[in-house]
Amino acid sequence: MKILIIGAGKMGRFFADTLSFHHEVCLFDTDPQQLRFVYNAIRTTDLEEIRAFEPEMLINSVTIKYTIDAFKMVIPYLPATCLLSDIASVKTGLKEFYAECGFRFVSTHPMFGPTFASLNDLSTQSAIIIKESDFLGKAFFKELYHSLRLKIFEYTFEKHDETTAYSLSIPFASTLVFGSVMRHQEAPGTTFKRHMAIAQGLMSEDDYLLQEILFNPFAPEQIEKIIGKMEILRDIIQKKDAEKMQAFLKAVRKNIE
Repeated sequence: MKILIIGAGKMGRFFADTLSFHHEVCLFDTDPQQLRFVYNAIRTTDLEEIRAFEPEMLINSVTIKYTIDAFKMVIPYLPATCLLSDIASVKTGLKEFYAECGFRFVSTHPMFGPTFASLNDLSTQSAIIIKESDFLGKAFFKELYHSLRLKIFEYTFEKHDETTAYSLSIPFASTLVFGSVMRHQEAPGTTFKRHMAIAQGLMSEDDYLLQEILFNPFAPEQIEKIIGKMEILRDIIQKKDAEKMQAFLKAVRKNIE
């Protein structure tokens, strides 16, 4: 299959490397510097080369802020039969875009951001495929994600964003709060170092991605849960209530089993 990937960031290059062994891949980015270390694929910054390539599938891996804009930029250069796809972690606006664009589509979310996951072993990671997607598109990504040993789930657009709010907004918000109150330690403990590494990794992500994860309409409910538990824990600590502390710790251990 002839596959066009737009956006030569970490995920774009990952998909180009993975797919180029079995498909003809063209990687497009407006910044030529992003294409420097791309091998076994056509590299281009020229939209007319996309027309000449005649892709059968487009994978949009542009940063989430520009996902829809990137689609609109390249669509005039695509064959009418091209299958559109995105890997966005927030699907806001995409359902409506696909309904109006006139192209078949498949929307997925590989939930293994390159900051924290080992791309050499993804067996503990997951991917979501949107149910409303084209049947053949879903089959393609199921085969691809199975080959990467990912756990695969099928959700609607709405269920995806609800799941993302739970799985991402809670750790993102908790880490941001940690980072906002921490101060550097001359002799940091192991737990502090681990939290610091997570915070530094999170802050290396695109600001707009962090914003959109936390602006997800389902996120406020999850943030309220964090606030509620923090208030309970603060009350226990202030009163030095050993019995309630033991009950709290027991509940946490049960929750993470």
